[in-house]
Amino acid sequence: MSMSLNPYLIFDGKTREAVNFYEKTLDGKVMGIMTFGDMPADPDQPLSDDMKERVMHAHLKVGDSDLMFSDTFAGMPHQQGDTIQIAIHPKQEEKARAIFDALEDGGEVVMPLQKTDWSPLYGIVKDKFGVTFQINVPEDQS
Repeated sequence: MSMSLNPYLIFDGKTREAVNFYEKTLDGKVMGIMTFGDMPADPDQPLSDDMKERVMHAHLKVGDSDLMFSDTFAGMPHQQGDTIQIAIHPKQEEKARAIFDALEDGGEVVMPLQKTDWSPLYGIVKDKFGVTFQINVPEDQS
């Protein structure tokens, strides 16, 4: 089975600061930072200027490992220290659905599996133990 996992750290408006800290501390390399404002505008859900500056996704390479980061939406519940999720990257959509469905059993869907601007299938689910997983099928890399 071809799949990778990585920690996904969530912050409340401090992602840029955290990425810079971990880049220096862990001798990492920033692979990219995308803000919510970098995404196509949705007229039904306009973003405030503060929200446009928040980090939607950041990727830090540390040796052979990947750390990923995001800010919450402003006003979402956030408890410092309770900010790590696990990102799973199955290459097949069928596998992604099977994993998502298994994690959902006894848990709760945070964001249903759906097509996004960065993935043909992405969703977030919290399992029955309270662990949050992001299921992300990578775009075709051919």
